[in-house]
Amino acid sequence: MRAWWIDDPAHDSPHPTAGPGTRSTSTLVFGTRPDPVPGPGELLVGVRACGVCRTDLHLVEGDLPAKHPRTVPGHEIVGTVVDTGPGCRLFRVGDSVGIAWLRSTCGACRFCLRGDENLCLSPRFTGWDDDGGYAELVTVPEAFAYAVPPGFDDEEAAPLLCAGIIGYRALRRSGVRPGGRLGIYGFGASAHLAAQVALFEGVEVSVMTRSASARRLAADLGAVFVGDVAAEPPQPLDAAILFAPAGSLVPAALRALDRGGTLAIAGIHLSDIPVLHYADELFQERRLCSVTANTRTDGRELLALAARIPLRPTIQRYPFSAADRALEDLAADRVDGAAVLHLAGGTGGDTGADGA
Repeated sequence: MRAWWIDDPAHDSPHPTAGPGTRSTSTLVFGTRPDPVPGPGELLVGVRACGVCRTDLHLVEGDLPAKHPRTVPGHEIVGTVVDTGPGCRLFRVGDSVGIAWLRSTCGACRFCLRGDENLCLSPRFTGWDDDGGYAELVTVPEAFAYAVPPGFDDEEAAPLLCAGIIGYRALRRSGVRPGGRLGIYGFGASAHLAAQVALFEGVEVSVMTRSASARRLAADLGAVFVGDVAAEPPQPLDAAILFAPAGSLVPAALRALDRGGTLAIAGIHLSDIPVLHYADELFQERRLCSVTANTRTDGRELLALAARIPLRPTIQRYPFSAADRALEDLAADRVDGAAVLHLAGGTGGDTGADGA
């Protein structure tokens, strides 16, 4: 199968199976590798689309250390079941499935037993612990695969599987209620989906982001206030979510909160937070919390809600052969909404040219 993987940055030349000139300016390499084989309870999925997440960028750039050599990134996957391992009962060959960041949990630690499987002591993650969707084929435990909601094409459904789910969890962690005021800092793939859920639930949304095109998208979606990332919202916020991986924004977001407000930090990676001043940024019971992965319940709730609203992801499509360019555009803030890789066939082998 064809795939992209993260090469060892200590080596200057691409892997021998990669063609000349396929290495990007980062550590991402394109080539061929053996098809994966599903184990007991696993599905083999032919990838039709895979979202490009900022976590993938953190892996490629080294902010998150790869867990094993030649890791294939990608964890917003939509595809077709092409084979099943022993013991599979939930899905059949030909079914459409979605694959998200959380790949498996132990099911036995104190966090799993109390329903907080996102805090599992020994989890595995798609595109980090195990190879992900920047490939024509991928495996997943069927217990962690999702039915794709109706009404979405492949490229629309893909970002729901991480950007959508994490944005949904961040929204819930923020504690904002219908009629409340929510501030969103950074407005990429996850933020523009969380904003739609909040607006659907009657929340007043303000957006602060450095991207002019993202500000236009926020206004089009119905934000009551849109400003630069350093702008102060017109009224104190009941809650805020920080989607930008910039710790420097934490003090300003906390100062924008009303008494008793919560700031939820949605990213897996964040640059250092400056010194916080208790009286200005934490007093009056302002709260700061992080968001860690997701539970399968989060995923099922978000996908059901996505079909009901319905959510409308803003998509920037890339052919599979341009995964490196998609990540470069993401790093340079040239993506409005979500970037998604399109795979022509999703059944393995050489499928020829990619569709755009």
